[in-house]
Amino acid sequence: MRLFVTGAGGFVGGHLVDYFLTLPDPSVHAGVFLPPGQNPVLDSLPVAQHRIDLRDAAAVRAVLQDIQPDAVVHLAAMADVSQSFKDPWGTLENNIVCQLNVLQAVLALGLKARILVVSSAEIYGAAGGTGEPLDEDRPFLPANPYSVSKVTQDMLALQYFLSHAMPIIRARPFNHIGPRQSGGFVAADFASQIAAIEAGCQEPVMFVGNLAAERDFTDVRDVVRAYYLLLDKGEPGEAYNICSGKAYSIQYLLDTLLSFSTATIEVRPDPARMRPSDVPRRVGDASKLRRRTGWMPAIPFEQTLLDILNDWRERYNLPPGAGHQAGADTL
Repeated sequence: MRLFVTGAGGFVGGHLVDYFLTLPDPSVHAGVFLPPGQNPVLDSLPVAQHRIDLRDAAAVRAVLQDIQPDAVVHLAAMADVSQSFKDPWGTLENNIVCQLNVLQAVLALGLKARILVVSSAEIYGAAGGTGEPLDEDRPFLPANPYSVSKVTQDMLALQYFLSHAMPIIRARPFNHIGPRQSGGFVAADFASQIAAIEAGCQEPVMFVGNLAAERDFTDVRDVVRAYYLLLDKGEPGEAYNICSGKAYSIQYLLDTLLSFSTATIEVRPDPARMRPSDVPRRVGDASKLRRRTGWMPAIPFEQTLLDILNDWRERYNLPPGAGHQAGADTL
């Protein structure tokens, strides 16, 4: 199977490529924004890298004509909710135009590729405020420009299925975290600060936003396994939540990460980290995905957090578990 992954150089894309390379006879083509040699998660892997700006419709068509993929996973998107408030049009333009160009190219070339479009649980927005598990029938209540862009992506995917009978499946992942995630996302942001403190690169003070919010977190390595199963077994035209079905408070996430370090760290609220619009609790229902594919998350939440912290320790040239030694140095 020839697979084309957009956004393959990113956090989720890199993990998806890793997973596909564990399958028999993989043929993976990676759509990347930076040239080969500047994509650390891909450069040492047996994948074909295609440098492409997905906003360029002609370039997208040329790449897909060359690859002739059997399957496409469209991951590329601007995914920073906070940034979407600062630059709403940039988020909308990028996320909508890139997907539209991919779908148009597949259609124009007459490819029979199965397509997985990655939407987001952010589309449910304020619907999560009741605390009840959200299934795929919950109405959209987007609470930020990013979620509006993902609603549009979701509906474009449905429209192309209905209008052109294209075999498109929609994935709606809830919060997913794991090693190699960049700062700016809560678990990675907290872990990076702890690692920096352990390395002596930051004073022993952590700055945090809203700790009361509760979110449904899944390890990215479990999420990409769900993507593969949906690409293989998902029903075209359907949407599937990907989530653990459990809600964890940001306070618990922080406390768990802190428990992995003996550094004495002060926690301070930072008003700049508070979002203009926030949902107190969001938890998902992945029953539809389980029925269709048998998928279940396999990696415990606490193990994911430890893996994230150890990943950041490596970035600061600290060995795993370094906090137990470095803690004495910061006292």
